[in-house]
Amino acid sequence: MAILPLLLCLLPLAPASSPPQPATPSPCPRRCRCQTQSLPLSVLCPGAGLLFVPPSLDRRAAELRLADNFIAAVRRRDLANMTGLLHLSLSRNTIRHVAAGAFADLRALRALHLDGNRLTSLGEGQLRGLVNLRHLILSNNQLAALAAGALDDCSETLEDLDLSYNNLEQLPWEALGRLGNVNTLGLDHNLLASVPAGAFSRLHKLARLDMTSNRLTTIPPDPLFSRLPLLARPRGSPASALVLAFGGNPLHCNCELVWLRRLAREDDLEACASPPALGGRYFWAVGEEEFVCEPPVVTHRSPPLAVPAGRPAALRCRAVGDPEPRVRWVSPQGRLLGNSSRARAFPNGTLELLVTEPGDGGIFTCIAANAAGEATAAVELTVGPPPPPQLANSTSCDPPRDGDPDALTPPSAASASAKAVDTGPPTDRGVQVTEHGATAALVQWPDQRPIPGIRMYQIQYNSSADDILVYRMMPADSSSFLLTDLAPGRTYDLCVLAVYEDSATGLTATRPVGCARFSTEPALRPCGAPHAPFLGGTMIIALGGVIVASVLVFIFVLLMRYKVHGGQPPGKAKTPAPVSSVCSQTNGALGPTPAPPAPEPTAPRAHTVVQLDCEPWGPGHEPVGP
Repeated sequence: MAILPLLLCLLPLAPASSPPQPATPSPCPRRCRCQTQSLPLSVLCPGAGLLFVPPSLDRRAAELRLADNFIAAVRRRDLANMTGLLHLSLSRNTIRHVAAGAFADLRALRALHLDGNRLTSLGEGQLRGLVNLRHLILSNNQLAALAAGALDDCSETLEDLDLSYNNLEQLPWEALGRLGNVNTLGLDHNLLASVPAGAFSRLHKLARLDMTSNRLTTIPPDPLFSRLPLLARPRGSPASALVLAFGGNPLHCNCELVWLRRLAREDDLEACASPPALGGRYFWAVGEEEFVCEPPVVTHRSPPLAVPAGRPAALRCRAVGDPEPRVRWVSPQGRLLGNSSRARAFPNGTLELLVTEPGDGGIFTCIAANAAGEATAAVELTVGPPPPPQLANSTSCDPPRDGDPDALTPPSAASASAKAVDTGPPTDRGVQVTEHGATAALVQWPDQRPIPGIRMYQIQYNSSADDILVYRMMPADSSSFLLTDLAPGRTYDLCVLAVYEDSATGLTATRPVGCARFSTEPALRPCGAPHAPFLGGTMIIALGGVIVASVLVFIFVLLMRYKVHGGQPPGKAKTPAPVSSVCSQTNGALGPTPAPPAPEPTAPRAHTVVQLDCEPWGPGHEPVGP
């Protein structure tokens, strides 16, 4: 028992245990400035010339700025375990690749800046784990694709999304429609050509929508816009107003944009790009009555077709209007036709039946519709019995498929194709085309003055060889028009429309007067004057022949003169060769003997005449034997 008091006395002398010391912070990376003395911790490395994310980062940092460097990729381990990071800036680097799950540990991150890099796409796993992200800046990249699930983890918290200055042609509109808390949406300076109707209807908190400098020709009405009566510029807008910017787009100012024209604006600089009558005009200076549409008019349709069962068939229907009408087909049984295992519907209005059956025959209806109305046309299809089977050794070739829109018409069927064109849509009796030649035609139509408020007539026509529509405008008192600059040997489809003021609505409307089809005369080639290349070639050949003949005549003359002069050049006298005389006696006893030497001259004396036989001796002569 005496030991216990001793131990109690020694206890105060034992050293007390020290409290736990805070962890030693990681060293600050080279060329960086670190704030580690007080919370929150921050690592600042802007313009430090970094090629990658420093591995020695303090994982407790709440702010990390790595802008204006040369970082090319973000790896999975670069930002691991940084669960307290709130702000991350990777702006103006050379980042081309972000690993899947690179931000998975940044569950507290509020702002991510990836602008000014070289990203070309954003997949579903690259932004995984950012459940508290509010600001996502992806501008000034090279984004051409954005995955539908790329924003799933931050769809409920995101307030600011900037996708401007990229190469986006399409967007996951359904995914964007789920961003219920977004306030600012930047889609400007992309390649967007269309926006689906209702794309922004669920963005109840949207305050600014920027679609400047895209390829939009129209903007569909949206419930979001209808709830906000004032669309104004930021400086003069109330807190509840929506700021909508859509300048720099090639707007097609027709009736589809009347809703936008009726909204109040201040001084925005949007302009119309089409139609030609309104091209270049200030959008807000165009009157509402000038935003007109044209109802569709069927200009091409297939003639009655007859095909054997089991073969394909193509039904064609072309229509024009403003906006461009959409063509649909209805079967003889009243069913709306589309792409299926037996049929294909093409955007150009062609319906292809891949394999016809006896029950497919009947009247097919082509319906062309747009915002101004619809037009219908009937095409009859007759399905006959299947063709008899061919022998195995038959050498006949299968005919081209009628249903192939890209099939070429063989030359042997050119006349049949021409007849098929002539049996197209019937010519309206009210519109007549007379006195048509190779490049001109006179169009006549009846007076439409009973139509109240008629303003003008519009002629629209196109050639069967292309789909380019040509417009001509005439005064209201006109009843004929001379078309010029037509192509020879072409078939044209022409329609006349009356433009009038609708007394019920007060807007400009159009009414078809009638349509006609005509063909221009083929061009005649002149027979009298040959073409310049042919004439020039003939002259060259003739001149060359004359030169060759002259040379041959000159050579022939030289040869003849050479022969006449005995092989001597002309101009020189022919020198006779020396000739020796060989004489022999006539008694025949002796043969030819050499000529005796010439006698020396002596005084004349009496001679004895002896008859000798002499033969010349010289060049070209040989002695003749006995």
